[in-house]
Amino acid sequence: MENNNILAVVLAGGKSRRFGEDKNHIKLGDKTLLEHVLSKIDNRFEEILVVSNQKLEIKNIKNIKKLTIISDCFKDLGPLVGVLSSMKWVKENQRTYKWIATFPSDTPFFKTSIIEEYKKRIRTNKSLLYFVKSNKKRHNIFGLWSISLLETLENDLVNNNFRKVEEWANKIGVKTIDIEIKKFDPFFNINTREDFETAKKILKEN
Repeated sequence: MENNNILAVVLAGGKSRRFGEDKNHIKLGDKTLLEHVLSKIDNRFEEILVVSNQKLEIKNIKNIKKLTIISDCFKDLGPLVGVLSSMKWVKENQRTYKWIATFPSDTPFFKTSIIEEYKKRIRTNKSLLYFVKSNKKRHNIFGLWSISLLETLENDLVNNNFRKVEEWANKIGVKTIDIEIKKFDPFFNINTREDFETAKKILKEN
């Protein structure tokens, strides 16, 4: 099964500077932003890894036992190090996953159908890296990453000073999974208080 080939990874290690406090614990409706993301992928993967450098409180998740929380293997190197940390966790814990699927912790509205799209890309095997694209915007944290990229990623982070996901992905070569938008962008992420007010309106209307 493709599910056994993919480890779900939620990247929750950001410092939330633009928001003013840790976004992971902000409640939108009856769940925190992090819980919204976890509840969507909870029953769709064998295991879920959350990468965060903050203390997390997670309550509204049914299968909490299959969830593991780790911190970044290197500090202050941006979201790429969260990807690297998850890959290293797979190797160090002798898991057999060949891919990781990354989900940002501040995107409560994404459609779980993207997981089926990831499975299709694994079958075609035309790239080692895929990002979601909607409305001509590429979402560099919604990604499907081959574990075989581990050594290259670590070398580029540590020795070549790569920090931006977009720049590294362009260097490696990345294909996009294009998603059609009908109403609002389901891959909308919450960076600011203004974004949070927009999210409350989306939640109410949908």
